[in-house]
Amino acid sequence: MTDSAMTDPAITDSAKKLVLVVACALVDADRRVLIAQRPEGKAMAGLWEFPGGKVEPGETPEEALIRELREELGVDTKTACLAPLSFASHSYENFHLLMPLYVCRRWQGLPQPREHVALKWVRPQRLREFSMPEADLPLIAPLCDLL
Repeated sequence: MTDSAMTDPAITDSAKKLVLVVACALVDADRRVLIAQRPEGKAMAGLWEFPGGKVEPGETPEEALIRELREELGVDTKTACLAPLSFASHSYENFHLLMPLYVCRRWQGLPQPREHVALKWVRPQRLREFSMPEADLPLIAPLCDLL
């Protein structure tokens, strides 16, 4: 690799590991979105995020999201209840994150913070008032447009 290639951000970004995670905007009857606060001891502790997580080998994004919603919030939903809305592509220091955002309006169970410090139902227009990971920020505008 040439010296210029080693300093070109496009080339160094392409060498990063690509991490696929899924996120969900649970939307209640009042058109509010559920966000969850990351716990201490995890990366980006204290920030608010859309629930979701990593897609494991052999899983589809929808299967991963159904599993993550059950693990993180104790709610169950089906693939037919997940509508893809947008995605984020964000480069962090050690990896590049690709994160599709799904909207879910139908689920069973009452969301509980099983893996988060707190949960909050928020009007989409107020999401920017919360400290969120950089990758989540581009997902706010499509949600505001939808809701």
